[in-house]
Amino acid sequence: MKLKLILVIILLLFLAIFIMQNYEIVKIEFLFWSFQTSRALIVFISLFVGLIIGWLTSYLFRTH
Repeated sequence: MKLKLILVIILLLFLAIFIMQNYEIVKIEFLFWSFQTSRALIVFISLFVGLIIGWLTSYLFRTH
């Protein structure tokens, strides 16, 4: 139990360091859309979308 808590604290510390180092605002352009957001948010959104696509792909191949 304590090991899990220590690992979670370490991961949260790494997350905080990552966010502090990547807070710069960047401009994103895609087709007709354009918006500005932090670089860290773009990385997290890309990670989330990749995880969802990977999960859906593995689910589809498992059932067929």
